[in-house]
Amino acid sequence: MSNVFIAFQANEDARPIVEAIIADNPHAVLVESPGLIKIDAPNELTIRRETVEEKLGRAFSLQEVQINLVTLSGYLDEDDDQMTLSWNH
Repeated sequence: MSNVFIAFQANEDARPIVEAIIADNPHAVLVESPGLIKIDAPNELTIRRETVEEKLGRAFSLQEVQINLVTLSGYLDEDDDQMTLSWNH
C-alpha cells in the first residue's frame, strides 16, 4: 500500500478546502507545519466540489485548488465534480 498526498499553502483560503478533504476522507492524516498543510492517505484521496462548496458557502471550481497547491503525489483523475489522487492506475 502506497500513500498519496496533497499539500497546500497554510493560509485562510486553503483551510476550507482542507476541511472538505478531511471530511470526505476519514482515513486521511493531516500534517501541519509552518507555511504548509499536507494531507496523506493510503492509496486514494478524493476532493469533492460539493463538499468544498459547503465549507466555503459559495460556488467552487476544482481548478481553484491550484491557487494554493504546493505539490501532490499520485495519479490525478479529475472531472467537474471531483479530483482523485491514487496509485491504482
